[in-house]
Amino acid sequence: MSAPASASRHPVRAWVSGWQNAARLLPEEVPVALVYDGATQAVMMASPADLADFLLGFALTEGLIASAAELTATEIVPQPRGIEARAWLVPGAAARLAARRRAMAGPVGCGLCGIDSIAEALRALPRAVPTSGPRLGPQAPAAALAALAAAQPLHAETRATHAAGFWLPDAGLVSVREDVGRHNALDKLAGALSRGQAEISAGVLVMTSRISVDLVQKAAMIGARVLIGAAAPTALAVAEAEAAAITLVARVRGDSFDVYSHPQRINGEGQA
Repeated sequence: MSAPASASRHPVRAWVSGWQNAARLLPEEVPVALVYDGATQAVMMASPADLADFLLGFALTEGLIASAAELTATEIVPQPRGIEARAWLVPGAAARLAARRRAMAGPVGCGLCGIDSIAEALRALPRAVPTSGPRLGPQAPAAALAALAAAQPLHAETRATHAAGFWLPDAGLVSVREDVGRHNALDKLAGALSRGQAEISAGVLVMTSRISVDLVQKAAMIGARVLIGAAAPTALAVAEAEAAAITLVARVRGDSFDVYSHPQRINGEGQA
């Protein structure tokens, strides 16, 4: 049994100066069980693509493993009503896995479903060095989002998915992952980047969505210094970005944008 395609065509009745028959591509959304060492850690509604990246990236951004080397093998197993993405960890990671055990069933809009304590929801994050990371010109946010917009084939077909990308000032967009959930897209990107495509601290994470606190947490866990979002952040996301020394840029509209934390990485704003 193979995994389902990421999109499928559906008939609709469309009004275009009158009724007509049409067909639309819709993104697939399936339950994906993330299974580590034989135990299900989370069940997320996700797009059925790049699931090995998802499995690895989720483990990294949730603190289940410290590096990609701690995940020894993966297996993607389609089931009658979903997909199991299975991974096995090195022995030393088992205790960390037990400490972070969750029982999650998350819709695409929720990145903290299943957390059973405030302490877990607001976990301590790695703190970047405020002077580290890329130095960006004021044209960078628009350039990064424009590059991301041009590299989303699933969204172009369906208009119903999010994307997370990694952008370097000197090289442009290096990697992109799409998913029906913004958190899933970032986890998939984290998994792809952990295989050594680029030094994460030297570039920018760029998102098509609003910036919620869990996206900031995931960015901090993989060593990002700059996070750019198309829409506005939440107040808690800004507070966590400030504490983690992440430059948070949002509300990017053409050449305009807002910098919510650590503006020193944007040229001309070192004294802000």
